[in-house]
Amino acid sequence: MRRIISTALIIFLLNFFAVAQSINTAKLDSFFSVLASRNLAIGSLTISKNNEVKYQRAIGYSSLEGEKKIPANVDTKYRIGSVSKMFTAVMIFQLIEERKINPDQKLTTYFPDLPNADRITIANLLNHRSGLHNYTEGTNYPEWMDEPKTNDEMLRIIKEKGADFDPDTRAEYSNSNYLLLGYIIEKITGQPYEKVLKDRITSKIRLSETAYMHPIDVEKNESYSYKFSDGGWKKEKETITGLHGGAGSIISTPTDLVKFIEALFTEKLINKSSLEKMNGMVDGYGMGMFPFDYGTKPGYGHNGRIEEFYTAVRYFPGEKLAFAYCTNGIEYPRTDILNGILKIIFDDDFSIPFINVTRPQSEDLDKYLGKYYTDQLPIEVTCVKDNAKLLLETKGKVFEVEPIARNYFMHAPTGTFFEFSPEKGELQIKETDNIYYLKRK
Repeated sequence: MRRIISTALIIFLLNFFAVAQSINTAKLDSFFSVLASRNLAIGSLTISKNNEVKYQRAIGYSSLEGEKKIPANVDTKYRIGSVSKMFTAVMIFQLIEERKINPDQKLTTYFPDLPNADRITIANLLNHRSGLHNYTEGTNYPEWMDEPKTNDEMLRIIKEKGADFDPDTRAEYSNSNYLLLGYIIEKITGQPYEKVLKDRITSKIRLSETAYMHPIDVEKNESYSYKFSDGGWKKEKETITGLHGGAGSIISTPTDLVKFIEALFTEKLINKSSLEKMNGMVDGYGMGMFPFDYGTKPGYGHNGRIEEFYTAVRYFPGEKLAFAYCTNGIEYPRTDILNGILKIIFDDDFSIPFINVTRPQSEDLDKYLGKYYTDQLPIEVTCVKDNAKLLLETKGKVFEVEPIARNYFMHAPTGTFFEFSPEKGELQIKETDNIYYLKRK
């Protein structure tokens, strides 16, 4: 009996310390200081554990306009794009709990003229199984993103594009689903989305920096977004206020987003049954969130992109750990930033880029040489060397790349990154939020 108790105690202590261990904030600081010093990222990070903020860091600027650059701080607000869908899903589930709407209710109740309205349910909209075409694709969206559109005009765009597949036969991401859910919230409550958001979420859990977006005002600590091109940051065109409604029209901070997802998972916004439906995955889609496991640790959350704002929010229930990263400009790939954050949080092996990098000798480059191709792009990349320089050639252009970590190289002027897996004969080309996978011939 004594041995059994001792074993149980050891297991308990191991689990306790695995969860309770402190986050390596010094390494996080080093990672973000490198990104900031090399002008590779601008944005803000918050990490929380057991409902207590453990780390905050902002780098870069909220505005680079004119002579006066405005440095970002931990309270700088960012447009969060599709992370808004989590807020919309929460409000829908609140209405379901209040029996003001039924998840099996058909779309005909609200928008009978839309394709398959008599077969699409509220649940289908929530988990992207409606089949309705995404209104930001194939509609010249970049040309009219800064032009006012009424709800009726947006509904007409969705109607004209038709359906991509029959309802509930598969899942495919579509902004149209959550735009409609936002409209439905307004119809049921008789209030604009902005007010419902405030009444049901932001005021309820005191998210003082979260709101429905309006024209960006840097004097109110809101940020512009920037795209890296031609060796510098260029301001992006601003999306018109309210265009995306419940699909992507919220501004927030990483700290508020952490508070939001913690409140969600501690049932302060919806009940346990509703939460289980939100994070119940079918074909990799939940109802307002996605799976983001880290190894064997289940994780949930959502990504967002609008203009050049990128947002990622995550929650790991087993560790009671949350983090949110918001950025208004990316050169260093977002996936690498997020992976770096996670590896540091969970104390896994992670080498900070650019630190202690040894420039390879000529013979060290041989493992990368050859021609690489992919079905994703109509290009071929040839890797050659010139003494100890690694050169990449594509479409008749040759450029030198510099090493930034083991098997990892960068071409700074274009903001393009190249990660090799020599033993597999593979090459990943990364730019901002895009990754292209190539194989060596």
